[in-house]
Amino acid sequence: MSAGAFRLGALARGLVRAGASVLVITTKPPSHAPVISDPPGIRVSRWPVLRDRGGNVRGYLQYASFDVPLILRVLFHPWDVAVAESPPTTALIVLIAAKLRRRPWAYFAADVWTDGVQAMGAARPVVRLMHAMERTVLRRADGVLSVSEEVTQRLVALGADPERIATVGNGIDTAVFHTEVEPAATDEDYFVYTGTMSEWQRPDVFLRAFALVAPEHPRLGLRFFGQGALEPELRALADELGVDGVEFGGVVDPARSAAWIRGAVAALVSIVPGIGYDFARPTKTFAAAACGTPVLFAGATAGGSLVREASLGEAVDFTVADVAAAMRRLLKERADGTTALLRSRRAAWVRETASLDAVGDRAAAAVLALLGQPPRAW
Repeated sequence: MSAGAFRLGALARGLVRAGASVLVITTKPPSHAPVISDPPGIRVSRWPVLRDRGGNVRGYLQYASFDVPLILRVLFHPWDVAVAESPPTTALIVLIAAKLRRRPWAYFAADVWTDGVQAMGAARPVVRLMHAMERTVLRRADGVLSVSEEVTQRLVALGADPERIATVGNGIDTAVFHTEVEPAATDEDYFVYTGTMSEWQRPDVFLRAFALVAPEHPRLGLRFFGQGALEPELRALADELGVDGVEFGGVVDPARSAAWIRGAVAALVSIVPGIGYDFARPTKTFAAAACGTPVLFAGATAGGSLVREASLGEAVDFTVADVAAAMRRLLKERADGTTALLRSRRAAWVRETASLDAVGDRAAAAVLALLGQPPRAW
């Protein structure tokens, strides 16, 4: 599951706890994805979509394959209030349906798409079009949900009314990610990277650093779980570097992900600085800390500050040398018992400050406030 899935699942559960009936309209998962049961009390309607070779919904045609049939699905299902997440193309469909049905709707803004397409080097007309769509969505939404103060500031700069923004925060499901998770069965020390492998993470920095450290630790491993546009590039780089111990495990279910994180020397998290995502605080930081596992964060300001201020591990510049040095320090902490000593404190910080249930309840309250009355049961 992605960070978005965890976040929207928390919102759905928060709405159910508040007495609402919830329908989730989403995609059919790729064939290689693990089977996950629908949450109790939540109806899920899935639609087949186009995916790239890696199973990602990424690109104009892929988005359109979901957005085009969505208009009918939203128009003819009964609902009182709708919530749309990115991309803005999907939010525009919900905006149109909401206006036709005269119903309120909210936009869940976990990031800023204009920044993202610009960071990927998209053509200027594409950036302008995305900016126009995102600005329209933000200005016309009855409510906007933001995951952090940094994202909120960017949303206001793009035209969102600050009075309509609810900064609900970000977090992780501590019922899945916690210190009592049974670690993955392996007799090696390893670093683990979970989640999306994209241009704004560039996890090749960890692979290159690992190639420097691995010769000093013959039984050291590097595990990648997840998918993304850069996965083929990472596989090719691993072959090119010729280093042993690098494995790609594909998409795994949350419980399996938690097991690998719990047993790791450190969980690897990165945001490339200076490409428009410096405000990001990745959810995988909270997942690692919830398991009591140190975070090795490389890159942009906000994510690094979070790790440093909460003493969650190592936060370094986005360079191979700095990452390799941090890996060596974390291996030393694993060996001398520091990691085990700090495990419970890191997990307690997450429970107190980044519980996904609390995020879901805040988001649900903001959504239901748009109704001005208790929700109906459909």
